[in-house]
Amino acid sequence: MSVKIRLKRMGSKKNPFYRIVVADSRSPRDGRFIEQLGYYSPLTEPVTIKLDNDATLAWLQKGAQPSDTVRTILSTEGIMKKYHEARFTK
Repeated sequence: MSVKIRLKRMGSKKNPFYRIVVADSRSPRDGRFIEQLGYYSPLTEPVTIKLDNDATLAWLQKGAQPSDTVRTILSTEGIMKKYHEARFTK
């Protein structure tokens, strides 16, 4: 079973709001998920991002693969840097 960290689209038409979730790669985009890690709202100024840093790091260490967009979000929040420091500097 491959686990992904990806976006789940919420909100109405032309008013997107995304939840950052951990899901099985075989489940549909807006379908079942294992855990919600936070949310991302691209329409606010500045962009609103809220994440549970500890849970996200735990899932990355367990082998969950972030999607390209989520990887960018995690990089801007500094979580990918913490993950790489914890993994490669022992």
